[in-house]
Amino acid sequence: MTHSPARLDAPPLLEIRDLAVDYPNGRKQPRRAVDGVSLTIHEGETLGLVGESGSGKSTIGRAVLGLAPVTEGSIRFDGHELGKLGRKERRQFSSSLQVVFQDPYSSLDPTKTIAYSLAEPLISHGSDRAEARREASAMLERVGLRPEDGARYPAGFSGGQRQRIAIARALMLRPRLVICDEPVSALDLSIQAQVLNLMTDLQKEFRLSYLFIAHDLTVVRHVSDRVAVLNEGRIVEEGTSREVYENPQHPYTRALLAAAPVPDPAQQRHRREARQADRTRPAEHSPTGPADDAGPLPEPVPLGKAAHRS
Repeated sequence: MTHSPARLDAPPLLEIRDLAVDYPNGRKQPRRAVDGVSLTIHEGETLGLVGESGSGKSTIGRAVLGLAPVTEGSIRFDGHELGKLGRKERRQFSSSLQVVFQDPYSSLDPTKTIAYSLAEPLISHGSDRAEARREASAMLERVGLRPEDGARYPAGFSGGQRQRIAIARALMLRPRLVICDEPVSALDLSIQAQVLNLMTDLQKEFRLSYLFIAHDLTVVRHVSDRVAVLNEGRIVEEGTSREVYENPQHPYTRALLAAAPVPDPAQQRHRREARQADRTRPAEHSPTGPADDAGPLPEPVPLGKAAHRS
């Protein structure tokens, strides 16, 4: 896919430096979910953040949104420090910073019509109710649905349609950065491609920046300008999408790629053999971080498969 050119000559829109996130662990020492992560996203850029379940990737997105505690480090959005702000102070950034979750049904109120759910953010920010409804109808058309669909409820739509609605809601306030937390992993493969194409088109139209969080490196490759690979809360590899996919340097990245199914049996067998070779090879010492010495690689989650049909 072709992306909008990012403004790499300007200061980053989002800058994360040495981020650490701890969660309470009963009477034991707090569990560190994210450890020393530094990332940047520029205007109009997509950064793919990939890793297995439990790697800490969604925690980073939640920290940016103010939904996870920042134990150490800083998160700066458009030059403003977000990590220490309270809910009230963060509200001023809500129009510029939005999110699309994995499960669109849980993010939509089942008792409200789609038109209400889309118009509500505009109304809460002072827009006229009639104008907000017109904006909602126009946004429904922009994501491939009909204006009259606004009169229906979330239960009347398929998974792919609900995700289009969730994307439309996220864009109602014209944000600059959208956190996309596994936005297509619950969709059928054919629907995934449609939604990803839609997100790319919307990025060009609205000059959006994306933090695209996923477990599937092949999906991340097609939508991202750069990719960061996360393992056990630490970045183990980062580079352009092409560099990371075609010439992965870290054993964990190679394991993620080898776990992705391909239609050619011979190629799949070659990947399995390469993966086994990586697992038996002595640990490498990479400049990307101490995760190389963390012991045997965990068994990768199978990638690229839909959780259920849309």
